[in-house]
Parts: sequence; structure tokens; C-alpha cells
Amino acid sequence: MKNILIFGAGRSSVFLLTYLAERASKYHWHIKVVDAEESDLAIALKLSFSILNVRDEFARDQEVREADLVISMLPARLHKLVMQSCLKFSKSLFTASYESKDTQLVEDEVKSKGLLFLNECGLDPGLDHMSAMRVINEIKKDGHQLEAFESFTGGLVAPESDDNPWHYKFSWNPRNVVLAGQGGPAKFIQKGKVKYIPYNRLFRRTELIEIDDYGWFEGYANRDSMSYIEKYGLQEVPTVFRGTLRRPGFCKAWNVFVQLGATSDEYYIDNVEDMTYREFINSFLYYHPATIDLKLYHSMQIPMDSEIIPKLEWLGIFDDRKIGLKRATPAQVMEKLLSEKWQLMPEDKDMIVMWHKFEYLDRDSQQKVEKNSSLVVIGESGEKTAMAKTVGLPLAVAAKLFLTDKLNHCGIYIPTQPDIYEPILDELESFGIKFTEMEKRFEGLENAV
Repeated sequence: MKNILIFGAGRSSVFLLTYLAERASKYHWHIKVVDAEESDLAIALKLSFSILNVRDEFARDQEVREADLVISMLPARLHKLVMQSCLKFSKSLFTASYESKDTQLVEDEVKSKGLLFLNECGLDPGLDHMSAMRVINEIKKDGHQLEAFESFTGGLVAPESDDNPWHYKFSWNPRNVVLAGQGGPAKFIQKGKVKYIPYNRLFRRTELIEIDDYGWFEGYANRDSMSYIEKYGLQEVPTVFRGTLRRPGFCKAWNVFVQLGATSDEYYIDNVEDMTYREFINSFLYYHPATIDLKLYHSMQIPMDSEIIPKLEWLGIFDDRKIGLKRATPAQVMEKLLSEKWQLMPEDKDMIVMWHKFEYLDRDSQQKVEKNSSLVVIGESGEKTAMAKTVGLPLAVAAKLFLTDKLNHCGIYIPTQPDIYEPILDELESFGIKFTEMEKRFEGLENAV
């Protein structure tokens, strides 16, 4: 009997818990779930469950002590606490979150204790690594010269549940959406030159992408594409760019809030408790007796026939409705409003879209080749989302591989090694998580994209 300890039973854990529970008898696993609140899902799956405050070191240690593998589905800021207990009792740890500086600092200790800390094994980060590395390694293995790599991922609303002018609903943390792109300029490399896009220009510089059967999307740059050069072994590749997907028109409208300063999280608004959304918007505008909506359109140079206007009005930013927060930053006000308007309802379905572009020079023909790899996953409901599926299942499969002695690594890893990503990607295909690849060749370099 092997013991699996899972911290966190939130929205992203439904497919992870279900996958492991359905295989527990076959592999002789005992699964224990701990969370700050009671989990109906864990109880329905007949898993052992306890309410636990992860900051309670004694209680946390008691649980970790008995585990053969620890999985953390907690917010990333809390992984450090789980990691401390794992190191204390020599337990391996898996997460779907970005590898943190705290994790990197303990690499020697992880190796000396013979442990595996596997991070970034969810959707993005996770499936993006695995699917990209599979194609990159194939291109290199065949002796071709990779010249460009671009990658985009988006969590959106499925076409059948798309009923608002933004063509968007939340399927993950709303706060992260509001703050997207802040904290420094987007940085990438293009034709061998390092490029920067500051936050105030981020949502104006977008790229259009078409995916068969699902239409057009627009992508804006992620904050840091440069770190993937080393992760993916792309040191000699002149173009490396990563971004986030939305439907066309989203970025231009969102840019209105960026330019206003309404997405700032750096200060608190005075008297927000008595403020309406209309007054909130007006607080960023110059004084003039004209109506607030006209002031906004004039200051942002938005034509009256612009597609931006229906988006802004639909959100209710000009309503005389109280915000209802006692203390808030501009970003927190936006988060509250958007959580109401972009809420994924129980009957709604979300959609995950991932798209990679690889440009390479064919070894034999010297032709320019563009290869695209795309993934679209539609959720089952507002609870069984595509987001939860693509975050939880890669981690669940990795856990099974580890517990059945198929992962023999020691140290701190992300899933960029073939013996990690190949079996995960292969099994995920049985769950409908399958990439579609297309390739086109160009007769001469003058026609290359």
C-alpha cells in the first residue's frame, strides 16, 4: 500500500482526484486529501479527508510523515510550506505551479535525499512544455535547423457558452487575469534581437492566429519568454516568443482599463465603500460637465461606432451601482465587477486553446518549413472544466508513473525530459487531450514567413 497525500481540493483538482481514486484499488493506493474547507468531491469519491490549515506546521508534518508522494494543488505561495515538510521527512513533491526560487535553493538537498520534486506539470506550465519539447526534439533529431518558436495558450469560453461581447469567462483565478502583464515588460527574442513591450503597450501589440474549426484568436506577449530558451534548449534559435490567447477585440477593449490605470494594484482608493462603478471610472478622468461615458470615449479617442463601446457598456462600468467593498485597489474593484460579469455558470463550458508554431530549415531540401501544433479542449460543465482537466490530468498521470516506478529521476525537474513527457502525452490522448499538427513548405526563402 502506497500513500498519496494531496493538499488542496479546489476547482482544479476534480480530474486529478477522480483519476487517482479510480485507480486506487488496482495499484493499492491510499489517498488522503487535506484542505482548509470540507470537500464534497473528496467525500463523494470516498477518499480520506481532513480539514487542515497548511500553516499549522505540526498538523502538516503529521500528514506528510505518512506519505509516499505529496501533491500540492494549493496556491503557489503556499507550496513553500508543503516543501518544508517534504524535506523534513524525505518525501517527493509534485505540483502544477511554476518552479519557484525557493524550490531552486533546495535542489542539492532534494538530490542528496534521493527525492523527485516535479513542478510545472499542469497546463501552462506543463502541457506547453511537453507538447513543445516533443516537436522540438523531433526537429533536432531529424537534423533540421530550428529558426523560430512561438507558443500561445488561452483559457476561454466554449463557443456554445459564448454569450457576451467580450467572448470571455473566467475558468481560473480572476485576479491573475486582471493583473496579467504587470510586474515588468514582456521580453522576447526576435530575429536574434531582444525585444521589450512595456505594460502600457502590451495589449496594443497582438498577433492574429487561426485554428481550424474554431476561428480566429489574438495573442499578446507573456512577460518572460527568455527563460524558455534554456529550458527548451533553444540557445541557437533567433526567435522565441510566448503569449496568451483571447478572442479578437478583447485586447483593444481591455487596453482602455490599462490606460486609465484601473488595473493598478499599487494603492487603495479613498472612500471606495461609498463609491459606485460610475464614480470609480470617473475618478480616473478629467473634470468636465459632459457625461462620464462620453468623457471616457473622448479621452481614449474611441469612435462612437467602435466595437469597444458595447463591451464597456455591457460590463456595467457606467452603472450607479455601489461597488460594495470596504477597502480596495483599482484592480480589486475590477476583479469584483468582472467576477460577476464573466462568471462561468454551472451549465457553461470553458475552452482551452494551445498553439505552437515552429519554423525550421529542412536539412535536405533547404526549404523553409512551418509546422503548427494545436490543442483545443472543451469542458464538460462549469465544474468539470477544460481548465481543471488539462491542469489535473497531466499531474495525475505523472503521479501514477512515479508510484509505479516509471519515473526514476532524482532532483528538481519540469516535464521537458522525453521519459517524462512521452508517456504522459500518450495517455492523455485517451482523455481527448490530443495535439493536431499541420505543416507547410515554402519553395524559396523569399516566401518564408
